[in-house]
Amino acid sequence: MLPVTVNQDGLMIGELRISFERTLRIPDDEKTYPLPPSLGTFPVCRVSDYKDTVPEKWLEEGGVFIPVYQREAMWLSFSGTPHALIVDAGNTNAVSGKERCTELQADEQNYVVAPDQPWLDGFNAGKGYIRQFVAMPVGQGYSVEEQLSDKEPRGGLSFTVFAPKPGRVEQECGGFYLLTDMHVCQDAAMGIAAGGKMEQEIYPDQYGVDAWDRKTKTAVRVHFVNSEQYERMTGDAPPDSPVTAEVYTEHGFPWFRMYDEGKGDLAPSDELSKVKSVKDVDKEKRVPAENESLHVPDNQIVTVKKN
Repeated sequence: MLPVTVNQDGLMIGELRISFERTLRIPDDEKTYPLPPSLGTFPVCRVSDYKDTVPEKWLEEGGVFIPVYQREAMWLSFSGTPHALIVDAGNTNAVSGKERCTELQADEQNYVVAPDQPWLDGFNAGKGYIRQFVAMPVGQGYSVEEQLSDKEPRGGLSFTVFAPKPGRVEQECGGFYLLTDMHVCQDAAMGIAAGGKMEQEIYPDQYGVDAWDRKTKTAVRVHFVNSEQYERMTGDAPPDSPVTAEVYTEHGFPWFRMYDEGKGDLAPSDELSKVKSVKDVDKEKRVPAENESLHVPDNQIVTVKKN
């Protein structure tokens, strides 16, 4: 087992740091968008610090919780030294689309190597793109796990982390630089649905599955809670709802594009490529259209590269 440290800004599992980034929800219009920015981190709370107010089931599972608004987007940011990381959205693996599994799979990679993979913004749904993580209530048919799994929905996220075997992985903490000069509550579970398309590749494991020490396997549960529940559980006000992508772009703020030539791209998941997006489910339910198409000017797109 690896040590797990929790603070307001994220998790440290072994030598891997994970933060939950608030961001713009991109349009779901079949266009593929560049990477939106971070609008700050979601606050992270230990379940064990709120024993009197969190759902009883959470006490059994442990872990942490974060506040999210319905239809709010998020992405995961990684830093530290390389670890193998399985990311499950409820009962569904975000990389392979298969049923949740806490073991590394070699035949169809079900994990990322973080922080070689510096970010994960969504589900591995297509060649060269992901479908954005969007928070939606469980039980309404929006979440990916409800579409792909026959099991009772779990909601939230689950991480399973493996440290490298000694001497098998280069221990570097890379950063990024710009290539341009552009300056007791009821358990109402929240799950993760598929949003719009975004430019992002999921990198193959360059070290091989045998580089990771199975004895260090460490699991952490991440529960999602809506803003009203968060305030009742913690006594703290949740963060303000984020600005829209339209307002952000109209003000001339930057979007991003990753320069990652030669790193490769895992094949998209057949299962995830067929998942209904929030827009698709809205249409079935006759919910009025929202999150309309957006044009991002080229001069607002900043290219970044890992050192």
